Amino acid sequence: MPYKILKKEVLAPRIKLMEIEAPYVARAARPGQFIVLRIHEQGERIPITIGKADKERGTLTIAFQEVGKTTYHLGTLEAGDELLDVVGPLGKPSEIDNFGTVVAVGGGIGVPLLYPIVKALKEAGNRIIMIEGARSAELLVLEDWFRPLVDELRITTDDGSRGRKGFVSDELRDILESGEKVDRVIAVGPAIMMKVVSELTRPYGIPTIVSLNSIMVDGTGMCGACRVEVDGKTMFACVDGPEMDGHKVDFDLLMKRLDAYKALEKESLDLFLKTKEIRNA
Repeated sequence: MPYKILKKEVLAPRIKLMEIEAPYVARAARPGQFIVLRIHEQGERIPITIGKADKERGTLTIAFQEVGKTTYHLGTLEAGDELLDVVGPLGKPSEIDNFGTVVAVGGGIGVPLLYPIVKALKEAGNRIIMIEGARSAELLVLEDWFRPLVDELRITTDDGSRGRKGFVSDELRDILESGEKVDRVIAVGPAIMMKVVSELTRPYGIPTIVSLNSIMVDGTGMCGACRVEVDGKTMFACVDGPEMDGHKVDFDLLMKRLDAYKALEKESLDLFLKTKEIRNA
């Protein structure tokens, strides 16, 4: 069945939000899970985390950044267009409990995934401190989603154009050094950000959960493309995760694997853009 795009919104330069009609997936989706979508028959399969799942309306809300050929192509679609495949929900749901005080750290396009997790944790009775970071103010997204939910919302930007000048890790370090009791940290964003967050919390012994953005193909554990090393063991982010213990993840290996196809990804995007220009000429 085709999956209709019901809404499209530009959140920031090259960052788009879409609401997709996918009733079966929406009914089953739980916080922390993701989908794998394909635009057309010859299209690449890409994983995208679920920002919102409306069970009554049968819709999914996703947000993505145009970084490669497929996400760029996805960003050219409009409300009324259709996707060929939306497979999910995939991955293990987040562990939701009343932990106490939880710090949720979101960087860049990792922020949308935090919404259903933060919402569920708040409903479970936790105190939530949210730290959102981006390179600049114009790249901060979905602040209006989180502000009514959390007890504190702290903003950082690399260039200081909004909130604290610096990184999310700077804000987290201040919280930890203040002596405030933190019972759990959840970090979603670039691999290097999640690595730094995990190293910050390690001396304090604070459980730190990260959502791994490894390369995926089928999303069911069969291809092995998303393998990561956790506590010295090979695991698959799509079925064993995507959430893992940040203190046990080999982030250096993860980042090396993420860079493995950068040259080919650039070549594919350049070819797509060139073809698009020719068609529009």
